[in-house]
Amino acid sequence: MSQAEIQGGTGKMPRQIPFIVATEGCERFSFYGMRNILTPFLISTLLLFLPEPDRAGEAKHVFHTFVIGVYFFPLLGGWLADRFFGKYDTIFWLSLVYCAGHACLAIWDDNLNGFYFGLFLIALGSGGIKPLISSFVGDQFDQTNKGKAKVVFDIFYWMINFGSFFASLLMPIFLKDFGPSIAFGIPGILMFIATMVFWSGRKKYINVPPAPEDPNSFTRVARTALLAAKPGQSRPGLMVAGVGAVGALASLAMSPQWGFVIAACTAVVLLLAGGGIGTSMQLERARGVHPDEAVDGVRAVLRILIVFGLSTPFWSLFDQKASTWIVQAQAMVPTVAAFGTEFTILPAQMQALNPLLVMILIPFNNLVLYPLIRKAGIEPTALRRMTVGIVFSALSWIVIGSIQVAMDGGEPMSMAWQILPYALLTFGEVLVSATGLEFAYSQAPASMKGVIMAFWFLATTVGSLWVLIVNQAVKNEAVLAHIANSGVGVMAFQMYFFAAFAFAAAVAFGMYAVRYRMVDNYRVDTKAALA
Repeated sequence: MSQAEIQGGTGKMPRQIPFIVATEGCERFSFYGMRNILTPFLISTLLLFLPEPDRAGEAKHVFHTFVIGVYFFPLLGGWLADRFFGKYDTIFWLSLVYCAGHACLAIWDDNLNGFYFGLFLIALGSGGIKPLISSFVGDQFDQTNKGKAKVVFDIFYWMINFGSFFASLLMPIFLKDFGPSIAFGIPGILMFIATMVFWSGRKKYINVPPAPEDPNSFTRVARTALLAAKPGQSRPGLMVAGVGAVGALASLAMSPQWGFVIAACTAVVLLLAGGGIGTSMQLERARGVHPDEAVDGVRAVLRILIVFGLSTPFWSLFDQKASTWIVQAQAMVPTVAAFGTEFTILPAQMQALNPLLVMILIPFNNLVLYPLIRKAGIEPTALRRMTVGIVFSALSWIVIGSIQVAMDGGEPMSMAWQILPYALLTFGEVLVSATGLEFAYSQAPASMKGVIMAFWFLATTVGSLWVLIVNQAVKNEAVLAHIANSGVGVMAFQMYFFAAFAFAAAVAFGMYAVRYRMVDNYRVDTKAALA
């Protein structure tokens, strides 16, 4: 390999990549196959014991609780991989848990407790492997071929949507024509295939071992910073962390009123926010006790977490396409005219638009849009793309809210009207989500790849938490009275609220992006560098 290739990162593509990409395609089919039929299944079958007006709300609550679990368990998976088992072993064994969850859904489709237990196992398995698969992709690259990583991350994300497209298109039909056992069983078979494909490439992977016990780890540096005392100075950072801890305890105490999931997730967010802000305020006190590199690494992680935190409103909008948007679609005219023919569309099938558009937009952006932007003298950096993506997500919700206003006014609306908001939301997704995978891996210190990727996915948990909080708020009589005075229905009001929420987040994200300094934390291949 030439020195120019080493320096430019243009070396060969790792031969093990196809195994990981194929695994992801099958796994995503399994996940979206069950996820995209979850809301209509709950409304039409499992929640029939509830009064009809309450089923949609309860289905949305169950769906977003499940999503919270899926994106919360990455913290566990990332920690297990980084500290004990490594990425490969953690992925393999949690994949088997994932398969068991699918089996529970297929077997206990008429048993509430059994079905919810299956959802828990899927959340544990899917969530646990989620940060590891993408970071495992990154581990296969080093400084000699890192230039290929962006292409692979885009292919990786394309495969996610390839699996999602066929799952979204086919599983609603299987649910309607063959029943829930078959509709939930097929995704389980695909997950088993994914596990076997991943296992078959085991001798080809580059396995980065778990990090040894580090006296200068993130948590130790943070603890030193928070507890360090200076003569004549107070410890404001420790006070902020303490406020976060008290807030977390108060949130847990609200479990009877809020529900355990909302209370527990709020507690985690407050604890992380208080500890992170407090550590940042006193971080310089850790210098001298720990090496400068360790202190600077902690500061880098805290800066990354701010980016993740500012992206959470996007996820509150994005994941509602599988809940709120389906509920809206169920009240729309199901016939769509195209090519001189009328088609009857199932509400859940509209979600197939999202992965289909992703598969189109990723190559379009890389081959057409980004080169044109560069010719105009503007570099489409990761953070710039993510800022614009949040804006487009907000625009999609203005459109979907306007559709809801028309429906509330008695206007019959075809499902075809949802195509435009799906297109806007998907363009935003490509700019935020696909870019975020690359950003998270490249910015994470080597010893914290799994955990940092877990925090990236935790942003989705917080996004669904926003949804649950808003849904809980609209049950309040005072809030309902305010909405009634606004001149729009409850659902439309919520849609406009989330749009405004995303616009505000985009402004904050863009302002922070200007100040953020990118780093390069790809693995160094010392052998190649010395060749």
